Amino acid sequence: MRQGTGMLVGYARVSSNGQSLDIQNEALAKAGCEKIFAEKMSARSAKDRVELANALDFVREGDTLVVTRLDRLARSVGDLHRIIEQLTDKRVEFRCLQQSDVVTGTSTGKLMLAVLGAVAQFENDLRRERQAEGIAKAKAEGRYQGRKPTIDPDEVKSLHEKGLGPSAIAREMGIARASVYRALAA
Repeated sequence: MRQGTGMLVGYARVSSNGQSLDIQNEALAKAGCEKIFAEKMSARSAKDRVELANALDFVREGDTLVVTRLDRLARSVGDLHRIIEQLTDKRVEFRCLQQSDVVTGTSTGKLMLAVLGAVAQFENDLRRERQAEGIAKAKAEGRYQGRKPTIDPDEVKSLHEKGLGPSAIAREMGIARASVYRALAA
């Protein structure tokens, strides 16, 4: 699988199942990545991102981890610095295609990485604040209903009263067993 050192290893991520990884995968392949790790996962934290963990485990001294955009790797400065620290400890460089100055092998690249990471986190924080303000305003005006329930607790209870167990109810309704337990407890 590996052919010596100096390998370009790509990492691609989109936030939801409705998004496509194709554009990132193509850009990483065009940049010369011999192996690409890709996943559909939210980026609030690097925790629980299996393919990112696999990529970080895979890279070896002399390799370069490549992403298309910085926000594909991390949204928080803390996560970004932890990931870069892991790469640095392994003597692996980091490169970002759309922010071409971000190459951790140079002092300027390290500075750009810190600045861009802080900007990305700032933008994310602003987005969350605006969303929370919008929800609060809509609630105050009586326009916000929240998300519609995905299951009917009465239907769950009815099936349970008919003698079905939680696993059978979950299969019947196409929901998780934990949802059945929550509906029964309500």
